[in-house]
Amino acid sequence: MTARPTDPRAYMRQIARAREDALAGDRARGATRAVVTESWERSLAASVDPESSRPWHAYERREVDDLRDGHPLAPVIPLLRDTLVAIADQANHMMIVTDAQGHILWREGARDVLRRADLVELVEGTRWSEESIGTNAMGTALAADSPVQIHSSEHLVRTYHQWTCAASPIHDPDSGATIGVVDVTGPLETFHPTTMSLVTAAARLAENHLTSRMALRDEVLRARNLPHLAGLGGAPGALLSSRGRVLAAQPLGWISERIVLPDEGDRVLLGEDTEGVLEPLAEGYLLRILRPGGRKWASLSLPFLGARRPVARLDGRAVRLSLRHAELLTLLALHPEGLNADQLATGLYGDAGNPVTVRAEMHRLRCHLDEGVIRTQPYRLHASVDADFLEVRDALRSGRIRDAADDAARGPLLPTSEAPAVRAEREQLEANVRAAVVRCGDPDAMWALARTDEGRHDTELVARLLRALPTSDPRHAELSAR
Repeated sequence: MTARPTDPRAYMRQIARAREDALAGDRARGATRAVVTESWERSLAASVDPESSRPWHAYERREVDDLRDGHPLAPVIPLLRDTLVAIADQANHMMIVTDAQGHILWREGARDVLRRADLVELVEGTRWSEESIGTNAMGTALAADSPVQIHSSEHLVRTYHQWTCAASPIHDPDSGATIGVVDVTGPLETFHPTTMSLVTAAARLAENHLTSRMALRDEVLRARNLPHLAGLGGAPGALLSSRGRVLAAQPLGWISERIVLPDEGDRVLLGEDTEGVLEPLAEGYLLRILRPGGRKWASLSLPFLGARRPVARLDGRAVRLSLRHAELLTLLALHPEGLNADQLATGLYGDAGNPVTVRAEMHRLRCHLDEGVIRTQPYRLHASVDADFLEVRDALRSGRIRDAADDAARGPLLPTSEAPAVRAEREQLEANVRAAVVRCGDPDAMWALARTDEGRHDTELVARLLRALPTSDPRHAELSAR
């Protein structure tokens, strides 16, 4: 970087000549700082007109208000205001804060300089990236990811040669990404040499403030969710922030400081033969580890016809279930595309269902089953499912009425369940099987149903079966005696 001459006027003339050289396609020949010449080159490559370009008006004022409310820099605006605005007022300058794309979201300072800024469209909602308006402190600080001061004719666009600005990027303490820029801008003749240092210090204060807020959120998340980690019973696991930072782990040291979260789904690969499952928490995730080398596609059997004490089988292992968990698995098996918490709540409880209650039950069920057989967003089964009530459906669709009747004869689907969706499926299944059996007139199929509790009281079914059976058939005598 070339040293700046003692005489500011001589320096400005030198910069002006270097700018003209750059516009003519010549290198600036070391006449100005590398950060400026490199910015000129990027700006010209983006087709910025050095004589007449104006910033792009990306947002209306009402849209800017909405962007402010949700922006990660909103919590540090009071701090930046206290640090910079009073000094900017005294020097006839203004403070500007942009987002990561260079859009001006906040602008505060001396009334006179704000009016002058209005005339050159240095206003909220405009975009001050290099590709929009060429070399300027805000856009160049974003491009270089470092503090930058731009003087007078160092601006590529001639309109801004009467301005000087100093800007510094502000980074997210969680991801390290740039989330915006803080800038002090004012007329060339009133700019103070210490302004750059002040702006850089303000940016570091803002980052420290964001770091403190993040640490507080981390502590709250840990305190609230450590019971979930303890609930893994000593198995490897971790609590993660919403962006994958590890906040707590058991055992200590088994995992890196950050996990790359998947773009979709709930699985993360932690090694060649180790896979983790993410379970959403209020503000982060619980990471559970599948057995290293374990099968990624489990086998889940759901024999729920006639089951008053439901038991599932996961890869051949018996898993005793509460009625509520059996109901949840039934709904997921019936909807392989998945259901969200609201849909499950309605299926289990009707219109009064609470999705919060469902999420808690789903968390317990996922821990109970292990192997990550339930995925999230939406909730769905990640397993090869063998369910007897689904087999009845398939048999009816394919015309295997006797098979459907034999399966249905085991009993109603979860007979003690009062969940609206389960009750509706139970009643529909029974009605469909009976209609198909009566329609086909197969004695064996009718006999299978006639032996069930419901079939014994189905006088029409029994009468049809008596007519279909020869009097020599022992079943005829049994039915007649009944």
